[in-house]
Amino acid sequence: MPRVFNMPSKVYSGSIVGLDAKLVEVEIDVSQGLRSFSIVGLPDKAVEESKERIEAAIKSTKLLSPQSRTSRVLVNLAPADLKKEGSLYDLPIALAFLIASKQTKFDSENKMFLGELSLDGKLRPVKGALSFTLLCKEKGIKEIILPRQNAKEASLIKEVRAIGVESISDTLAYLENRKSIEPHIANENDFGQGSDDFIDIGWVKGQEYAKRALEITAAGSHNLFFFGPPGGGKSLLAKSLPSVLPKLNFEESLEVTKIYSVAGLLKEGQTLVNFRPFRAPHHISSEVALMGGGSPPRPGEITLAHRGVLFLDEFPEFHRDVLESLRQPIEEGKITVSRAKSAFTYPARFMLVGASNPCPCGFFGSPDKNCTCSPSQVSMYKRKLSGPLMDRVDLFLEVPAVKYEKLVSDSSENQSQLIRQKIENARKMQEQRFKGTKILVNSEMNIPEIKKFCQHDFNSQNLLKKYVDSGKLSARGYHRVLKVARSIADLEQSEGIKYEHIAEALMYRLKD
Repeated sequence: MPRVFNMPSKVYSGSIVGLDAKLVEVEIDVSQGLRSFSIVGLPDKAVEESKERIEAAIKSTKLLSPQSRTSRVLVNLAPADLKKEGSLYDLPIALAFLIASKQTKFDSENKMFLGELSLDGKLRPVKGALSFTLLCKEKGIKEIILPRQNAKEASLIKEVRAIGVESISDTLAYLENRKSIEPHIANENDFGQGSDDFIDIGWVKGQEYAKRALEITAAGSHNLFFFGPPGGGKSLLAKSLPSVLPKLNFEESLEVTKIYSVAGLLKEGQTLVNFRPFRAPHHISSEVALMGGGSPPRPGEITLAHRGVLFLDEFPEFHRDVLESLRQPIEEGKITVSRAKSAFTYPARFMLVGASNPCPCGFFGSPDKNCTCSPSQVSMYKRKLSGPLMDRVDLFLEVPAVKYEKLVSDSSENQSQLIRQKIENARKMQEQRFKGTKILVNSEMNIPEIKKFCQHDFNSQNLLKKYVDSGKLSARGYHRVLKVARSIADLEQSEGIKYEHIAEALMYRLKD
């Protein structure tokens, strides 16, 4: 009598690599032999432990689990050289087993499966649903079946049907056409209205020059550095910056949502991040925490601040190596984390806002209070701010102590709203200027764009020549002055850069 061979079953799932998803084929072979359940294909501990969760979950559906059969179960996660991490393979492994053991039958083509199983068969949400849905769109997979809590997020990609399921029983009923589940359709209520807990810039008393610098910073997405005695309002100014920034457009929102989804930082019920991030890591943060990496690799603070603000308070208190590692991301807008067998590139287009006291005690150069620091302490404190790093900052501003008259003056209500309108108008000019390119704001211009869009008159050229030839302005500093001048002109809705725009940009640039 001829021997009957069972064909292995196959369903599709995915794996997160950096911020992107890669396709994973979950293959299962059920054959006669000593009872065993093996998973191969570089699984981590969470994947290895899935066999116990799958065993209990399948039992809860009144079907035969792997341990209930006298058979050998082999699970292969392909490609075999790609590290598989997390609990999202529970559902695809369970479904592939049920197909291989002939306990269910359905068409698994053009479908991707994700989900962690609880012991009673219910599904728990997974990280990175948006990345997996984008992978489906790229590969032409028409349907993604995942936990109900992730369906809203997955529905942002309209080309893919997002089917949210509650449990493995729910999934089988849908796949076997015993139950109809409509794909989730994203609507305006899913997107939310953004954050409403921003600090209004009107809360800051006085400091009109600093507020003007914030306005310019927001208009062109520039880097800003505040220095001055404690209590002047440096931190409050930085925290008010998000209140004057325009909302993210849909493409930017997808970028940021993808980052926060992979990092597991989306709030419960949140579908789309449509307000600009504000990240303020503590000065004891490590280089990995700031830049990203670790095991498994995770986005760092500079990536979590993508399209938003990275605020480094007590700037000189950060470890020197941590600060120096910011140089490449500031220039390139991305960070590449290299490992022995792989490299991950994370986006990092952020506005850097730094704040520092002039010395450890905070009163060096103050006309009202004596500094208690020794010259060596002051020198050592300032030495942490290296020239190459500071050269990448666009605007420097001293924030002096606030006088009593300013402190008790009436607050300007909704000041942020008025400034935001100006900034939105400036951003619209930039949107038209850079149409058809990957550039969104003035700070992202490279030398060809600077030459094209930052033309200035003869008097402005002479002014810049004076500072460049005297060594007060480096080549990088020269180009950054032109970018800032372009943003100042945009705030005034001026097509050309005028002498006064260059002069103001230089005023913020020069530190002495």
